[in-house]
This record gives sequence, structure tokens and C-alpha cells, in this order.
Amino acid sequence: MMTRNNGDRRESLAADIKRQFSTEATARFLRTLPAFRTEADIPDHFRELLDRLDGVEGSLAGGKHQQ
Repeated sequence: MMTRNNGDRRESLAADIKRQFSTEATARFLRTLPAFRTEADIPDHFRELLDRLDGVEGSLAGGKHQQ
């Protein structure tokens, strides 16, 4: 059984991890890793979908997201 204090710690940890993953420094670091780079020759349709995803993620990071 999880105590209230333990639950609060988990929520706090989850929020901290989420905050760290959304920083520009983390995004810059991940772009240097091969697994997180996009190929230069991907089809236009996929590039458009990635651009849309970036737009949605940007709007969520800008505080327009409600939980």
C-alpha cells in the first residue's frame, strides 16, 4: 500500500522528470544522438507530419495545455 507521502514524492518526481525533458538543453542534446535525428531524405508527407507534431508540442509547451 502506498502512503500519501510516497504518492506525493512520486508525483513530484514525475513532474520534475517531465520538466527536465522539456528543456531546450535536453532537446539540443537529444538531437545530437543518432536515434533522435531525422533522415534528410524522408518523404515530404512524413516531414509535414513531423512539422505538425512540432507545432502541437510547441503549443503545449507554451502553456496552452490544460491537465
